[in-house]
Amino acid sequence: MTEFHILVLALVQGITEFLPISSSGHLVLVPIFGGWADQGLMMDVAVHVGTLGAVMIYFWRDIWFMLRGVIRVSKGKSDPGARLAGLVVFATLPVIAAGFLLNEFIGPSFRTIEVIGWTTLGFGVLLYISDKMGLTIRRVEHTGIADALIIGLAQCLALIPGTSRSGITITAARFLGYERVDAARFSMLLSIPAILGAGTLKGWELYQAGNVQLTNDALTAAGLAFVAAFIAIMVMMAWLKRASFTPFFIYRLVLGTGLLYFAYFT
Repeated sequence: MTEFHILVLALVQGITEFLPISSSGHLVLVPIFGGWADQGLMMDVAVHVGTLGAVMIYFWRDIWFMLRGVIRVSKGKSDPGARLAGLVVFATLPVIAAGFLLNEFIGPSFRTIEVIGWTTLGFGVLLYISDKMGLTIRRVEHTGIADALIIGLAQCLALIPGTSRSGITITAARFLGYERVDAARFSMLLSIPAILGAGTLKGWELYQAGNVQLTNDALTAAGLAFVAAFIAIMVMMAWLKRASFTPFFIYRLVLGTGLLYFAYFT
């Protein structure tokens, strides 16, 4: 891989992983329009590790809050941190089952420009509607089992490239009345087990392939993805304190329309 290829891959993964614009869709499009071969498992694992590190450092207070709660519960004490940790795990269960079924029975058939175009456009419109119609009266601390289940089920749709894991979970949270920052916050917390699971799966595949040696390319990609993801999270969370998701909707509208034009008229 060239240095430019590594840079593009890391930046695309890092920036799009947490913004509601679909990292999976962009990663499918990069080799198509860039004329590059698939980057391989090593690079997939590397950029996943980078983005996981970014979200864990940014939300270290929430992670410590949940870990401390789990420790307290193990000693027989009730704790809201353990409750939040349980809700995050509970909301992750549907996507685990859906991911298994998708890989088992459907495979990569959704990884086309047409599908990415429609999902980018359609779920972008849904994000805009939820942001305009949703109330801003609830916070992460108000999350219940029903809310976690709804958001977790919505996350299953992100297995289709172009949907956006963060986008669809934020959309569900906004429809449920969560404030913008808290909708994004819960979405980010949900990303931790999701990225950890995806990274572990790819890492196991890499181990089975017999190629576990770290390379300079992988380390560079992980570092760049970490920096890009951390900056993307900071910018989005700061933006949402004073504005809406409209810029992301506009981006998805333009990208989705362009992809559909390319797919059907070129």
